Amino acid sequence: MEFEKKRFKQMFPNLADEMNTDPNRVAISSVRSDVFAGEERASALTKRFDNYIPDAIDYIRRCDNEEQAEEIIGFLEKRQEISRDYAKRLRKQLRGKGVRSFGSKKQDDYYSRAE
Repeated sequence: MEFEKKRFKQMFPNLADEMNTDPNRVAISSVRSDVFAGEERASALTKRFDNYIPDAIDYIRRCDNEEQAEEIIGFLEKRQEISRDYAKRLRKQLRGKGVRSFGSKKQDDYYSRAE
């Protein structure tokens, strides 16, 4: 086994160093010995967003900049998914306080991630 480690380090010195640094280590704080209990828990977490319909704020929180947020507001207003008055209030907040005033950026896997 030791020979394999030495050879790996010779072939991939930077990768070997990265694998041995503390920031790359993950502590395991619990273990489920019952597979069914673990599956049930994981299933419950993913069902939390079943039938959830994102609103305008959810879409805006996925935007990287004000232009994208403005496009989302215009799209929802055009499709009459939000009222003209609500769109006006969203635009006012967007221009006055910026896109992050609606909340932190939601990543692509936001609804599938277990918290």
